[in-house]
Amino acid sequence: MDRAVFDRMAEVDANHWWFVARRRIIAQFLFERMKDHGSAPLRILEIGCGTGSNLRMLQAFGQVEAIEPDAGARQVALDRFDVEIADGLLPDGLDVADASYDLIVMLDVLEHIEDDEAALRQVKRKLKPGGKLLLTVPAMPWLWSSHDEAHHHFRRYTTKAMTRALTGARYTIHHRSHFNTLLFPMICAARVAGWITRRKGGDDAMPGALANRILGAIFATERAWIARWSVAIGVSMLVFAEA
Repeated sequence: MDRAVFDRMAEVDANHWWFVARRRIIAQFLFERMKDHGSAPLRILEIGCGTGSNLRMLQAFGQVEAIEPDAGARQVALDRFDVEIADGLLPDGLDVADASYDLIVMLDVLEHIEDDEAALRQVKRKLKPGGKLLLTVPAMPWLWSSHDEAHHHFRRYTTKAMTRALTGARYTIHHRSHFNTLLFPMICAARVAGWITRRKGGDDAMPGALANRILGAIFATERAWIARWSVAIGVSMLVFAEA
């Protein structure tokens, strides 16, 4: 991503409704889906941790390490959190030991990698036998906009494309669902307005305080069903798979 995108993330990711609600959704999903793992803390790797906004949330589930290829974002994350964060780039530059992790998390990362299947194969090598991969990605290619271009996305995913990439890399998919569903009509309207006005740049500006609270509360409501139901429509997609 552009330097300006990482700088903006560092400014807003602690309080912006989208980041806050996504963390609440992911935390609830992990609580429900990893509770059978046992009492031992998980060994967790976040690949593409950006400015580190997910690290504290993940630490509630175990020992966390991270990979971030952008030096500036990596330094922001290191300044914020006491977590080991290494340089590294998928698919060929992931310098961590094979068969080491109970859980690998990639939150809105895979869409930045041109050869996603090759990246997923490399990630699989780092998981312990039976280890889990949690992915989130942008969904519905027809929603492509200047936001995707500003963030250097290669694609938005369909269910079919996501399944093809994971099965090609020999994962077993345990759960797959769209999310950011309740706000889908509003986001669609915003994207259409952006196409009409030929707006440039991302959609991640900080809204006013009241709007930020309302949007965050609506989005976070989806944590109640994300681990149990598979929803067919939403701006994003979550996938939980096993090595």
